Amino acid sequence: MNIVILAAGMGKRMQSALPKVLHPLAGKSLLGHVIDTARTLTPSGLCVIYGHGGEAVPTAFAGDGLTFAKQEPQLGTGHAVMQALPYLDDAVPTLILYGDVPLTRTASLQRLVDSAGSDKLGILTITMDDPTGYGRIVREDGKIVRIVEQKDASAGEKAIREINTGIIVAPTAKLRQWLATLSNNNAQGEYYLTDIIARAVADGVEVVSAQPDDVAETLGVNSKVQLAELERLHQRRVAHALLEQGVTLLDPARLDVRGSLVCGRDVSIDVNCVFEGTVTLEDGVSIGANCVIKNARIGKQAQIKPFSHIDDASVGAASQIGPYARLRPGTILGEDVHIGNFVEVKNSNIAAHSKANHLAYVGDADIGSKVNVGAGVITCNYDGANKFRTVIEDEVFIGSDTQLVAPVRVGKGATIGAGTTLTKDAPADQLTLSRAKQMSLPGWQRPVNIKK
Repeated sequence: MNIVILAAGMGKRMQSALPKVLHPLAGKSLLGHVIDTARTLTPSGLCVIYGHGGEAVPTAFAGDGLTFAKQEPQLGTGHAVMQALPYLDDAVPTLILYGDVPLTRTASLQRLVDSAGSDKLGILTITMDDPTGYGRIVREDGKIVRIVEQKDASAGEKAIREINTGIIVAPTAKLRQWLATLSNNNAQGEYYLTDIIARAVADGVEVVSAQPDDVAETLGVNSKVQLAELERLHQRRVAHALLEQGVTLLDPARLDVRGSLVCGRDVSIDVNCVFEGTVTLEDGVSIGANCVIKNARIGKQAQIKPFSHIDDASVGAASQIGPYARLRPGTILGEDVHIGNFVEVKNSNIAAHSKANHLAYVGDADIGSKVNVGAGVITCNYDGANKFRTVIEDEVFIGSDTQLVAPVRVGKGATIGAGTTLTKDAPADQLTLSRAKQMSLPGWQRPVNIKK
């Protein structure tokens, strides 16, 4: 099929210079959600109609294999679809979606497409308790004959509760003919796409409908209030799916997944955690409260303690991270690694059973197994222009408040005395230290405040 996504609206109520369809929901733009859903239907062509915001929309999706058509000026939904006509294949139907309706599911769209086949006009409709503001579905003898917009509806038509979601599938050759006959003689002075329903009826084309499973699938965004409401609807949907998979959520209402979260068995997630990008939590993982985890893999039985930040990193099985730890991009931790409070690790490999439990910075380092990194230890990896690596071999003990000035290597089994500034390689199995001589001065008196 052809798919056309209407994404040209200004979105005045968003009170933003950013085009409405580029505002994020769950870490992805509204339009991005619609495009991803559209692609699950494997369309032969996918055309996005843009307008407000200039080239911001095409630029945001550059290289994604989409076709773009500009609507300028913006004269209604019918006029918007007209801009896509040069890109449509008449041999297949055309499905019309909306860039600000992000939560529609593939199953609902497939149901609509199947009901319409290749020769019927299909409308996704839904019945609402309060249909105010929506176009009403007008039926005669049970058959759809037209759609009337709220501003053009009579009192009797306003009482109709079945509404048009705007999502339509139509035979493409017929769609061309119907669009050519549209008029803007209405309260808005626009060319309504919904007017093609009456054209189809006049041509003897059957108009059918399908319904989504959830009203949330049909909700659009016109303001930051509505965007926030849809964010929570989406997050509740995600939380429910995780619970059904057996994940323990201490409070399903306090979870944000802004990407893909894959969980194994017996995973537990405490409150106020944010997952971004692609995150995998293997069996038995425990995530403490207030953690932010992005593009990461957490190994089996690992514990991520509260207030930890993990970004583009891999945590080995049975490791313990935090609280208040930060793993930055390029960090790879082996099995049973301990990274404690106020420890930052960046672009480093730390092998099994090693630990840095307090107040340390490990950057651009390769650390072997069974290494102890003491409190206050820093790898000095940056000279102001270039980055250098530190290598610490197996079973090394790094005393507290040590600075390792890269490039430097610490041999296997070495001990580095507390307070050392290491500027040369340290040999294996030896104690290396550098300290100023300790002195005690008899008769010295502490200065006193002479101001009175």
